[in-house]
Amino acid sequence: MAFDGAYLYTVRRELLPFIGARADKIHQPSKDEIVLHLRSREGTARVLICISGDSARVHLTEAAIENPAAPPMFCMLLRKHLGGGRLVDVRQDGLERILFLDFDCIDELGDSVRLTLACEVMGRYSNCILIGRDGKVIDSLKRNADVTRERVLLPGFPYEMPHRARRLNFLEAPDDTIVSALLLAPDGELSKVLVSLFEGVSPLLAREWAWFVCRDGVRSRALTQDQTDRLLFIIHETARMLREDDCRFSILTTTDGVLKDYTFLRPQQYGALMVVRPCSGASAALDAFYTERDLRARMKQRAADLFKLIVTRTQRVTRKLENQRQELAETDRMEQDKRYGDLLSANLYRLEKGDASAVLEDFYEDGAPTVTIPLQKQLTPAQNAQRYYTLYRKAVTAKEKLAEQIAQGEAELAYLESVFDVLSRADTEQELLLLREELAQQGYVRTRGQKQKPPKQLPPLCYRSSDGFPILVGRNNRQNDQLTLKQAARSDIWLHTQNIPGSHVILVTEGAEPSETAIREAAMLAAYHSHARESAQVPVDFTQVRHVKKPAGAKPGMVIFTDQQTLYVKPDTALCEALREEL
Repeated sequence: MAFDGAYLYTVRRELLPFIGARADKIHQPSKDEIVLHLRSREGTARVLICISGDSARVHLTEAAIENPAAPPMFCMLLRKHLGGGRLVDVRQDGLERILFLDFDCIDELGDSVRLTLACEVMGRYSNCILIGRDGKVIDSLKRNADVTRERVLLPGFPYEMPHRARRLNFLEAPDDTIVSALLLAPDGELSKVLVSLFEGVSPLLAREWAWFVCRDGVRSRALTQDQTDRLLFIIHETARMLREDDCRFSILTTTDGVLKDYTFLRPQQYGALMVVRPCSGASAALDAFYTERDLRARMKQRAADLFKLIVTRTQRVTRKLENQRQELAETDRMEQDKRYGDLLSANLYRLEKGDASAVLEDFYEDGAPTVTIPLQKQLTPAQNAQRYYTLYRKAVTAKEKLAEQIAQGEAELAYLESVFDVLSRADTEQELLLLREELAQQGYVRTRGQKQKPPKQLPPLCYRSSDGFPILVGRNNRQNDQLTLKQAARSDIWLHTQNIPGSHVILVTEGAEPSETAIREAAMLAAYHSHARESAQVPVDFTQVRHVKKPAGAKPGMVIFTDQQTLYVKPDTALCEALREEL
């Protein structure tokens, strides 16, 4: 991620207005997180300090974080020393990834002491360290052996800064120093050389500088004078943005909504490959990015058992269908069994018990060619004939039953595929609860001992076409049934991807004739809310709701329809988001 020294510089600027505030409350929601509640006359603020290896950061937060019933030891230590203390300074040494929070506190003797909370944001080496007035470590969230071998971070030992390579601070470095450093540095890809030369510069920022210099990429020793001037310009422009608080904070996502990064400038290097989501500030960007990322991770974890259940059940149904289809194929010889029985019955006088086979004329064929019929020696001719009739009757019954079982298996497989599609597109924990309840009602999930309160039903997703027609999208199979069969008017337009799992979509017409634009946008939404979201051309069937029926005994979301037409559309994430509206 792009939490480098430059980004920490922007976070520090947001904390400066809270100098003078007091540490009102201190919490430790998890082993890697500390939350400081600052209170002043102007209001309150919460500072989140996270030292987790994959999400280390410091920033103001508005997220509601649940605290444990009993505070951990380090939290109690911070409350003892910093509780009621006044924040007097927020420091950063150059663009080093360490933020020092200085507090004026009162010790046990009633004397005023200055304590420092060092927030080291360095990936897996991140730490939160409380330093006394004598410069010695009082305690740290991670202790020595878990962090690094280069220094001792145990209570009573002097606090030492982490090893710091000699690199340039681009906020202060003059042009000739930068040019000299480039000439002396080993030749390499420009962005990588910039990371090694400058302090507090992430790979994302270095790539942005290199892209501005030469979009096709260039090596550091191959820079022309014009390219060198362009590099100096973009470095100084970035420095100006930081010094004058003129940053443009944003979150980067892929076109399908996957979170990728955050930054304090609007990146140009990705072109149309990334979607840039603007944010109001450094802390707001971090808060939104990690809240959404953690929610998705939590959703993935909570949905893991459902994914496993559906995949296992799908594999089982698929294997069962293959066996049933193979058995059905074997019943095709039942007509031959009946014919053998007829031929044996017509020629009983020519056969004797103990014959291994019978060579008879097949009067069912033109010219009555001979056919060899296998016999069982222990049976009489009449019993052999009866045996073939029995095989015929069993095959007839099996064919009927197998056809019915295969139809049921195919319907179950289609239902499981639709559930898998809904599960893969679930955005909230409420949707997971509703899906779990649906699976429990269908017998796929066991309900727990005591009866629980059913989860609150969610409204369908709401959109509005460019020319004003409301469009409703079902969130799950049960809501699909409710939306199509009960809520929609008979004259509304029903849409669904052709032979592809997806949501039911209703284009609300209110008796008016829908426009081609509205139908096409509704079809795009049907494709977007389906298993074919990433496809280029998706077939979508649409018809009036009056032509949609639900067969008796069909599973949730399963319907049949007639009089449909088909549109081929390409899902457009940006357009679908633009059409979205809240109820």
